[in-house]
Amino acid sequence: MTGTGAVISPPCGDESALEIRDLVKRYDGKIGRGGKPALDNVNLTVPHGSIFGLLGPNGAGKSTLINIVSGLVRKSSGSVAVCGIDIDRKPRAARAALGVVPQELTLDPYFPARDAIELQAGLFGIPRSRRRTDELLDALGLTEHADSPARSLSGGMRRRLMVAKALVHNPPVLILDEPTAGVDVELRRQLWDYVRDLNRGGTTVLLTTHYLHEAESLCDRIAVLMHGRIIVDDTPESLLRQVQDKQLKIEFAFPLSSVPEKLRRFGPVLVDAHHLVFRYPHGSDMLERLLPAIHASGLRVRDITTERADLESAFLHILRRST
Repeated sequence: MTGTGAVISPPCGDESALEIRDLVKRYDGKIGRGGKPALDNVNLTVPHGSIFGLLGPNGAGKSTLINIVSGLVRKSSGSVAVCGIDIDRKPRAARAALGVVPQELTLDPYFPARDAIELQAGLFGIPRSRRRTDELLDALGLTEHADSPARSLSGGMRRRLMVAKALVHNPPVLILDEPTAGVDVELRRQLWDYVRDLNRGGTTVLLTTHYLHEAESLCDRIAVLMHGRIIVDDTPESLLRQVQDKQLKIEFAFPLSSVPEKLRRFGPVLVDAHHLVFRYPHGSDMLERLLPAIHASGLRVRDITTERADLESAFLHILRRST
């Protein structure tokens, strides 16, 4: 705090952006589904400067965890530190290190975009001379709509206004809870470009999303929460390696009535008269053995396409393994 009452966002420095230890949450002293609390001894470290994905099915406990970190929900036990600041010992300082964009749109429908950002800056006690309202409006593509009430903005623009409000105090940690829900493709891409720029500038981002391709392309590390417990905490690359199968689709120039004899040992599926699909584990030498067999069968290949496992496949594999 300063003499003006402004809330100063502390840098994370060498501390982890978020450190959660043995976190438990029980609502009203009752246990939840399956005899477990909403959060059951969660341990999680979000490295400073990362884009960290928190994934999980509906009801897994993601929103509960975010609400505890941001001070909206009281934990039952355990510890949480933001940039090394314990949320119990120094709650105001911990909250000042956070910018939170909730899943729900919490905007006054009659407030113009500029006024909404100015009000948020005022709530943080930021002097007018140090406010970044015009900068944020420009960065998030809202300048042309600065004087438009929130109710007249599209869903995507309202979402970006929420991001602008979360950034008024330049927090070192930004939490995005389903930030692109209901946002069209172009606005989604613009938002992620801006998030990447923020991250390159040193802002740590904690992201929850059901768009798994976003998590795959954005995140340095991903944790999966299920039934209130962290069941996976790893890099996207490592998660993808857990799903072994790859797919090879071959299009032939001339129609096939059945799978040729020399190819049957590879277990292909005849999709239609011109296409065979082969599945094989990652690291297998099947392709090296398959191509000579195709040549020996006298078949003429028109096209070959391969598909590797994506994060959605890995996510479903993890959930099935954990049930």
